[in-house]
Amino acid sequence: MKRSLLLITLAMIATVSFAQLTWNVKGGMTVSNYWGDDPDTDAKIGYRIGGGLEYAFTDIFSLQPSLFIASKGAKADGLKINQVYLEAPVLGAARFRFQNDMAIVVAAGGYMAYGIGGKTKWGENSENTFGDGGLDRFDLGLASGVTLEFGKFNVGMDGQMGLIEPIDGMDARNLSMTIAVGYRF
Repeated sequence: MKRSLLLITLAMIATVSFAQLTWNVKGGMTVSNYWGDDPDTDAKIGYRIGGGLEYAFTDIFSLQPSLFIASKGAKADGLKINQVYLEAPVLGAARFRFQNDMAIVVAAGGYMAYGIGGKTKWGENSENTFGDGGLDRFDLGLASGVTLEFGKFNVGMDGQMGLIEPIDGMDARNLSMTIAVGYRF
């Protein structure tokens, strides 16, 4: 038992000592809508801005936790739902280099989000999107993306598919796609 614990501890120390940690910032345009059986909505343009870190286990594999402010929602016949989330995706990534300073990064994982603001507007009326009688604040879903890195700069596209219904009693979940640019420190 002691030998197993010692080996596990040494393996963790070796993994941490060989891992490379980098920081990044990203920002871009989001196109969001709802998916499910009930939605009869159109896509809405929004934004996503934030940053994160990348913990590289090897030259190829890494873990990418991030924190973003992201707008989502949808629109339909005079109704516009604006949802602003504090979003925390955690993705596993694989980096494929094709030149010394260029690579394609493919990532997949999940995200958690918490609604921090937004307005729902219809005609002349508006109310807070989250809160009393509004949408549920918590969101959880799947995420994936692909990024082209050139030096310290990158451009990429990712998608998110919510698994929780923000509107009680309606089979509709968040769906978004983001095109973003970023910089890695």
